[in-house]
This record gives sequence, structure tokens and C-alpha cells, in this order.
Amino acid sequence: MKNRIYLNTLHDHIGEEITVAGWVDVRRDHGKLIFMDVRDMTEKVQMVALPNHVEAHELANTVRPEWVIEVTGIVNKRPEKMINEELHNGDIEIEITSIKVLNEADTPAFEISETTIGVNEEARMTNRYLDLRSERMQTNIKNRHRVMKFVRNFFDKEGFFEIETPLLTKSTPEGARDYVVPSRLEPGHFYALPQSPQQYKQLIMSSGFEKYFQFARCMRDEDTRGDRQPEFTQLDMEMSFVDRDQVMDINEKVLIALVKELYPEKTIQEIPFPRLTHKESMEKYGTDRPDLRKDKDDPNLLAFAWVTDFPFFEKTDDGSWTFTHNPFSIPKEEFIDDLLKGENIGDILTSQYDIALNGSEIGGGSIRAHKADILEKVFEILGHDKKKIKEAFGHMIDAFSSGTPPHGGIAWGFDRLMMILQNEPNIREVIAFPKTGEGKDLMMNSPAEIEDVHLKELGIQIKKN
Repeated sequence: MKNRIYLNTLHDHIGEEITVAGWVDVRRDHGKLIFMDVRDMTEKVQMVALPNHVEAHELANTVRPEWVIEVTGIVNKRPEKMINEELHNGDIEIEITSIKVLNEADTPAFEISETTIGVNEEARMTNRYLDLRSERMQTNIKNRHRVMKFVRNFFDKEGFFEIETPLLTKSTPEGARDYVVPSRLEPGHFYALPQSPQQYKQLIMSSGFEKYFQFARCMRDEDTRGDRQPEFTQLDMEMSFVDRDQVMDINEKVLIALVKELYPEKTIQEIPFPRLTHKESMEKYGTDRPDLRKDKDDPNLLAFAWVTDFPFFEKTDDGSWTFTHNPFSIPKEEFIDDLLKGENIGDILTSQYDIALNGSEIGGGSIRAHKADILEKVFEILGHDKKKIKEAFGHMIDAFSSGTPPHGGIAWGFDRLMMILQNEPNIREVIAFPKTGEGKDLMMNSPAEIEDVHLKELGIQIKKN
């Protein structure tokens, strides 16, 4: 479309005839005068069709909300008494000289207004492309982009490299339930979709890059809730030759900077962020993600807090040991001997650190095991024999035996962070195409059955109950 002007630049073209394009937001017929509000991705503007432009006036009488149109017209200043001070383009309007209909639209399933938060969620999810046209959802997704861009620029200036890790990987017994992908070329064998880039980012440290980050797509086959999805985004980072405080400090620095730059209306309650041990947090607040806000009714108050010194292991119902956070962590230095001896297991504290914000855990990390004997011992305590450890984690043990430096990092729950920054009730409001609370995509109608021919290619037979 030649010489199209975006609506947020109209003040640069007052008195000129220009061409714009967008969606009809509302249409108001005042007899001889037909008014339309038209929006594009940048802004909204009022337009008027006058009787002296006969063809344009006749066509303006037919258009309806959500039609996509191209308009040529003259940018005029509004009369003083008609100025709307609340709108960016409230002091101007476009006098329509011609209209071209680019696409008509059926009556939408719900009204596209400033916010669709009150619309039935099933209708919103089924028609997500309509939902995303609302001003609130446009703002959420645009601000998500701006925060990502800010973080990328920050870590780039700090000497980090953004490195992508695979989506087709190996199922290993160290976390939640995997989503698995069958291999056509090796029947009976499966890839796993990554629950996180944990092993890959440690292998990147083995590879000598020293400072890594990425916005990583992660998948976990677990029950959903308001701040959890089957697939989600982590801001993942790792550093070599660092201690716990160095990792925490750089993350605190970027969080403070992005709030000040992108959310100046918000106040961080305490800088530097307060630090509590896990024991202190549980005894004082009854949770390891405390909400420290002094005024919980203030949506623009951000109370960050670090929680440290987590127990490494905890008992399961059957009396065996499981990890509390991450089996790839290293114990605090004074507990390493106990770990290697397999003694006082319930008392071992790990180098894990979590960051909480307004009662939600938005990030978790640790200083990692970087020596093979420590990693092997952790999995022995978890009940794995040496053969299973070698099969599942031989690549990690080999890497750690090749000269891997001490390292540590963190992963932010990026969707949760955006949910809080945007004052939204759940992470579905800050994800372009989320799943429902039951893990379904109502727009694409997935998960769905696949054709028998594909199952046959994969050597899979579905047994029906």
C-alpha cells in the first residue's frame, strides 16, 4: 500500500491529503454527516464523510465495525469546542475524500472495545484474533515486546550472548512430566520437548561462552492454573566464574532498570531488594514467596524479595528423597561433604535463590554443580543407580569431566512477571495465543486427533478405553 500514513503521525500532516488504512472502530450516522472512528496498530482517529464527496459519503453509509478500509482524506484541525483532550488525535479529524473497502467483516462474536475482560473467556479464546484487537490486549502484547527488547539490550551491554537451545531433546527424570514427540525415523524412540534449557545452558558454560541468555520456550505436561500454562516463556541466563551474590545483583539491576524505564508509574518498595532465608520466610510468612507489600491495595507497588538457603532434599510420601527445586544445584559449601558422604541429607542446604514479587515466584536459580562427582551423588540420593545416571545424564557427567567452570544462573517466569507489571489477573492476558485452564487451544481446536496414516508412519497404535 503506497504512501500509507500511520495514525499516530497525523499531526505532521495537518492540511494535507493523505492515505491511511485500518479497522472501522465505530460508525455514527448523523444524517448528512457520517462519523467513523478508525484505528490502526498505532492510534485511533475520527473521520467524517461530507455530502459534497458523494461517492465517499455513499460508501461510508455502508461500512460497519471491523471492516478493513483504506481512506484518503484531508487532515483538519477540529473546532475548539469539539476537541477531545483525552485522546492523542482528539484535536484533529480526517475529512474523507475517498474510501476503498479492503475486506468486509461479519458481525464480531463480541464487541471490540477498550477491554474485553468481562467477555466470556471461551468466546475470547475461540476468537483470540478478535480479542487481541482490543486496546488492553494490544497494550499487553506491545509492552511484552518492549520489556523483551529492554532485557535483550541490557544483557547485550553486559557482555551476554543470546544462544538458542533445541526444542527436540531427550526425556530425563529430573522434573515435571514431559511432552514427548515420536520419531518417524527411529520407531519406538521419542524426543522430549524441553521443560527448561537447564542442561543445555550448563553445557554452554562447558563450551566457554561464560555469559548466556535467551527467551526460552518451555513445555511441561502438568495441571494448569492461573499463572501456569502447558507452554510458557522463561528469561533464562547463566554466568561462569560467579558466586550467588553476583547472579542476584545483576538480576536485581536489570529488574530495577526496566521498571524505572518502562513502568515509571510504579514504585519499587525497597531497594536493594530484601533478602530472607527459606527458614525465615516460612516462619514469618508461611510461604517461600512472600508478599511484602505494605499496601496490598496499591496496584503500582512492587515488592521484590529474594529467598535463599533452601533445603536441597525433602522426603516423599513413600519415604524416598526428592529435590525441592533443581537437582543440578550445588549445596552450600559447608554441606558438600555431607552430600558426598550421603549423610544428614535432610539438613543439606542448597545454593538455590528465588525471587518473589507481590506474592508470586517470578524467578529461581542457583549456583550449579559443575563437578561430576557432585551431580552423580545427587542422583544417587534421589534413588537412581549408576547405570541409569549414565544413560540419562552421561553427557553432563562427560562435560563436567572435561573442565567445566563454576557457574550459576536464574530463570524468570517471564509470563508471570508481565502479568504483574500489567496488573492482570492471570498469565493468559499477557500471552498472544494461550491455552485455556484445561490446556486447550479453542481457536485451533487442539489437542486434536491425527489421521491413521500418520500414526502408522510413526508405528503408534491408539488403544481406546
